[in-house]
Amino acid sequence: MSTLRGRVAGLPEWDRCAVMGVVNVTPDSFSDGGRWFDTEAAVKRGLDLAATGADLVDVGGESTRPGASRVDEDEELRRVVPVVRGLADEGVPVSVDTMRASVAEQAIAAGAVLVNDVSGGLADPSMVPVVAAAQVPFVVMHWRGFSHDMNSRAVYGDVVAEVFSELRARMDAVVAGGVVPERIVVDPGLGFAKEADHDLALVAHLRELRALGRPLLVAASRKRFLGRVLAAGDGSPPPARERDAATAAVSAIAAREGAWAVRVHEVRPTADAVRVARAVEGAE
Repeated sequence: MSTLRGRVAGLPEWDRCAVMGVVNVTPDSFSDGGRWFDTEAAVKRGLDLAATGADLVDVGGESTRPGASRVDEDEELRRVVPVVRGLADEGVPVSVDTMRASVAEQAIAAGAVLVNDVSGGLADPSMVPVVAAAQVPFVVMHWRGFSHDMNSRAVYGDVVAEVFSELRARMDAVVAGGVVPERIVVDPGLGFAKEADHDLALVAHLRELRALGRPLLVAASRKRFLGRVLAAGDGSPPPARERDAATAAVSAIAAREGAWAVRVHEVRPTADAVRVARAVEGAE
């Protein structure tokens, strides 16, 4: 229910957990690197995701997998902006996944309605002013540093309490920078400076994170912790593309715990999962 999940100013209000589909316009994504690197292929992929149940399509041009190096600004713009424009022109609500203010600004001009910054505005000091001026919703994710060394930062005494307090501090900073609270979405950052047990603990305690008072985005799709859960007897995880059923299971859990949206690579299983979760809510 909308009152349970919260509202995000500037976006539609859904009566269930929303589904954000992912289009990685990169050659090196951990999940589907290279498949949608061409602009035309990426736009088609986004349209396909919308047709199979995505409420939003998140377009990104920079891999944030553990160990990834950053792409330069001009290349990120070249990858992202035409895809955002192509999807927006077709009436698809588009989110831009970027840590750069310049990319966010040009993507908004091309039709993006949401900025999804995995650094929560920490990577680029110009990001918060740009988002504030544009008056668009902003995803503030829990982040402890860039991908090339984030694994070394996965040290917690109490992961739920520390993610909560660090997200709270970042929310306060973003609001102080001019973004109105009604436009903020929070994301616990599964897989970012987290080990598998940290991710599982955060999924188990999503309800506590909702006490931050803002809608919650959960992005578990195909991530390493699911590979660990599904590992064979010898410890080897299944390939990323074989984790969609597990992703849908997390989506159902997240929906039942009041998440505003889930971010996934393969939409149909999760679209079904959140609708089932909503039907169960309605029967209570």
